[in-house]
Amino acid sequence: MQGVNLGRLSSAALLLSGLAGVVAPERVASQLDLAPSSGRGVAEARAGLGGTYAALGGWAVATGQPAAQAAVGVTWLGAATVRLASLALDRPRTDWTFWAYLAAELGLGTAALRAAISTPSPKQI
Repeated sequence: MQGVNLGRLSSAALLLSGLAGVVAPERVASQLDLAPSSGRGVAEARAGLGGTYAALGGWAVATGQPAAQAAVGVTWLGAATVRLASLALDRPRTDWTFWAYLAAELGLGTAALRAAISTPSPKQI
């Protein structure tokens, strides 16, 4: 039996995060301490927090390509890097969810990059 493909798991998490943003943008925005105050704000949350991540995660799940998994990993790690920088720049309220999101971003990003690196490209097969 083959083990869990952590790159696909990370990609699926990004896909599901995105789908949540598409289906329930106000709830997702609220969980992130954002408050869309107009139809345009909700549309931007749906597109930015939903469509973007759903498309990238879905592409990586569907293709299983190392480049797609690397893109997912870099996306997660980019979010973690900016989250850490925000501590100095923005001095946000850091409840347990702030740290949980950081841990998830670091773990899922690292998993996706490791899977991308360890998966042979079609030229190597």
